[in-house]
Amino acid sequence: MGRTAEKVESLVEENPDMADAVAAVLRETDGGESEVEWADVRDEITSGQWGRMIEKGLLVDGVHGFELRDPEEVRSVVGDSGAVSTTKSTDAGDDEDEDDGWTKWDKAAAGGVALTFLGYAWGPARSAIGSTMDTVIGPLNAVLPFYAVILVLALFTGLYSTLLQANLMDTSKMSEYQEQMKAIQEKRERAKERGDDEAMERIQQEQMDAMGDQLEMFKTQFRPMVWIMLLTIPVFLWMYWKLLDGDPSALGTVTFPLVGEVENWRAGVVGPMEAWIVWYFVCSMAFTQLLRKSLNIRTSPTG
Repeated sequence: MGRTAEKVESLVEENPDMADAVAAVLRETDGGESEVEWADVRDEITSGQWGRMIEKGLLVDGVHGFELRDPEEVRSVVGDSGAVSTTKSTDAGDDEDEDDGWTKWDKAAAGGVALTFLGYAWGPARSAIGSTMDTVIGPLNAVLPFYAVILVLALFTGLYSTLLQANLMDTSKMSEYQEQMKAIQEKRERAKERGDDEAMERIQQEQMDAMGDQLEMFKTQFRPMVWIMLLTIPVFLWMYWKLLDGDPSALGTVTFPLVGEVENWRAGVVGPMEAWIVWYFVCSMAFTQLLRKSLNIRTSPTG
């Protein structure tokens, strides 16, 4: 479902009478082919309904009046008669949350992230997570030096981070948000140049509505981060547990460019940042870039 169709459904959910109001505007514009002004529809809809359509971004500035944004998407929801044809699932087993697009599993993962964060501050939690992870990572640590173990972990975390971002982040929607903001800014500049105060007020209302879209874009971007953190924090806690509760000097050495050989993994090499953190981030960033290029995965908005 497109963004405009979602907005129409949102309006109808707030007030079922909005279906008839949107359909009236759709008919007045000949299915989106012509512009419409308040005077054209004032006998069929209220000023409040007209204002909500402007505020929600369904009506955008045209040359002489207003244009209906994405009329085909609008028609797919309300038709020409105002009969709502919703595409949202009403199944009780539907995982998607209608408010923010997060499933119940996403929210459960966010709760898991909050719990795993306890491991950084609370010793028993750190020991429990670290010892559990050691059953998986311990055999690898037994045959490889510590720097190589971190390198393997960085490769693993970089791989699933890239795949999660590619599958959970809607880059097309993010691109749509960016294009919308760019179009609003261009209209604002044109209205400012010709000194049209009335248009400036309408554009300001449109910008306020777009702020909600910006919040949704942030949620879209943050969704894969929840799963990435849920899988990465235990790996980090294992390394932290290994160094904090063991003997860092017994884990071998590593050589950094410009710094030289570092014998203690907890020594600061970039300001207060300890050697193990720096080594992990260097390896992780390098592998992530290689994986994205080799798998041709985009995690930025599409053009």
